[in-house]
Amino acid sequence: MPFGRLPFRHSYQHSSLLEPVGLSMSLIPDRTAKSEPSDATAPPREQRWRRRTFESFQSSAYRWYWGGMMGQMAAMNMQMVARAWLVYELTDQYVMLGLMMLANAGPMLLLSLFGGVIADRMQKKRILLVGQAASAGVALSVAIAIYVGTISLEEGTGVGFLIATSAVHGLIMGFMMPSRQAIIPELVGTRRLMNAVALNAAGMNINRLAAPGAAGLLIALFGVQTVYLAMTGMYVVAIALIAMLPATSTFTGRRGAWGDLVEGLRYVKSNTLVLALLTLTMLSVSLSMPIMPLMPAFAKDIQIVEPGSYDWIASLPLIGVLLSDLPRLFTESSFRLGLLMSISGVGSLVGSLLVASMRSRNRGAIFLWSTPALGLLLALYAFTSSFELALLVCIGIGLGQSARMALSNGLVQYSVDDEHRGRVMSFYMMEIGVSNVVVFVVAALAETIGIQWAVAGSALLLLPVTLIYYVFIPSVRRLQ
Repeated sequence: MPFGRLPFRHSYQHSSLLEPVGLSMSLIPDRTAKSEPSDATAPPREQRWRRRTFESFQSSAYRWYWGGMMGQMAAMNMQMVARAWLVYELTDQYVMLGLMMLANAGPMLLLSLFGGVIADRMQKKRILLVGQAASAGVALSVAIAIYVGTISLEEGTGVGFLIATSAVHGLIMGFMMPSRQAIIPELVGTRRLMNAVALNAAGMNINRLAAPGAAGLLIALFGVQTVYLAMTGMYVVAIALIAMLPATSTFTGRRGAWGDLVEGLRYVKSNTLVLALLTLTMLSVSLSMPIMPLMPAFAKDIQIVEPGSYDWIASLPLIGVLLSDLPRLFTESSFRLGLLMSISGVGSLVGSLLVASMRSRNRGAIFLWSTPALGLLLALYAFTSSFELALLVCIGIGLGQSARMALSNGLVQYSVDDEHRGRVMSFYMMEIGVSNVVVFVVAALAETIGIQWAVAGSALLLLPVTLIYYVFIPSVRRLQ
């Protein structure tokens, strides 16, 4: 549908999505220019690469958004370590890790479609502020529950409380996440969309690099309650930064909320390319996701570090005395878990920056082939008992995950019109809820066949999925 003939009444204060909020149109290069700068006047290659890679940061609105996203994702990455570690320490059962993810999935799946309708009809900035505040409240409630003894490692109590907070957080995410994705084109314009999405992924991956390790270290040194207090602070920072954003657009529908939802479903069904991208994204996320929630079991039971294995660190010249406590920390499963998750952020950051600097060529094919590569790396991780090898493989896993995430998000948003963007992104964000259901299935299966076979088997299903798309749906690999 052409952008100029929308059946919704555009009731927003800005002129167009093609003119980014807070960004002068003079900053956007003229696409109609007939000549390129001569070699004599062109900037050096490294400067052009930096300018292309970080182009979206020219928008002040995007910089506020990116900072707020950093606060939110820092808290979420710390939660990923703290909640999973706490549940596994309390129960020592794979299936309870899966049940926690299932509790998160149900509300997210229930609300995410309406979250997309809300994203199209309400101020996205306001939705983000409400969601961040509610997330801060959930994190603070867990910290208080640990302090007062409702959650107690000594008595093995509090699993039910954690599962309940996981369900509440799923509601918040279903409400908020479509708006968090759909707001990006309004801040940077459609031309910079892939770059902005990739920089968004880079920020998430910087947090994956730092936040899990910090969470694991805090647990080992001060207790898990300190992680939840830190999470509360991160959400407050996110609220302050998102509050700096200008108002965003709304579309007033003629059909009501339910009618808008049905119309969005019809739009996705009629757009075969968008439907194919959404389906592939959901499959790739669902089959690769179990590794993260189940990683506490790998860190504690499979990739074990025996006492004394890293004593050589303390004997290093000059810095050994400063690292004398490090060998002991390696024997703590919480520290190993945080380190495994953080090291995957190295590959994730590299992958997202590569996508940010990528030219508009062969992006569909790269997205498609990142899927089986990720499956093979996940299978290798599942079967290694070496902590050192697991760290190396996690770098590759992070690279594959971030490339898939940034490319799929950008390709989907390029393929939809502005009127339906919020609803389409709500379908896109359903991948999180569906993947959490798959995590529960894999966790339950792990109780029977073992966690290594369950995780590897799920990951290797990505190979036939890719083959089917390559042979029967060539429109995806032909996307530029």
